[in-house]
Amino acid sequence: MPRVIGARVNTACKFLLMRYAFEVLSYQTVALRTSSLNIRSQAAIERLGAKKDGVIRNQRTTQDGIICDTVMYSITADEWPNVKHNLQQKMQ
Repeated sequence: MPRVIGARVNTACKFLLMRYAFEVLSYQTVALRTSSLNIRSQAAIERLGAKKDGVIRNQRTTQDGIICDTVMYSITADEWPNVKHNLQQKMQ
């Protein structure tokens, strides 16, 4: 299996999904969420330009039985042009 963690694949996929959401579907907000235990994922979402909206406490249970929080992020349609530009620069 190819290694994609830390590669540009995540950035490119998220870019395409957000471009479709904002430019084709005319969404006003794209929300992203991850486990509070997944620090690497939180950092990747923040590098996309998403803003941290908050934490939903005790929101889910992992396969190991650990109760954890969910960290919520979003990007709005007003923020999209700047986020889009920054992501395009990162993908070059």
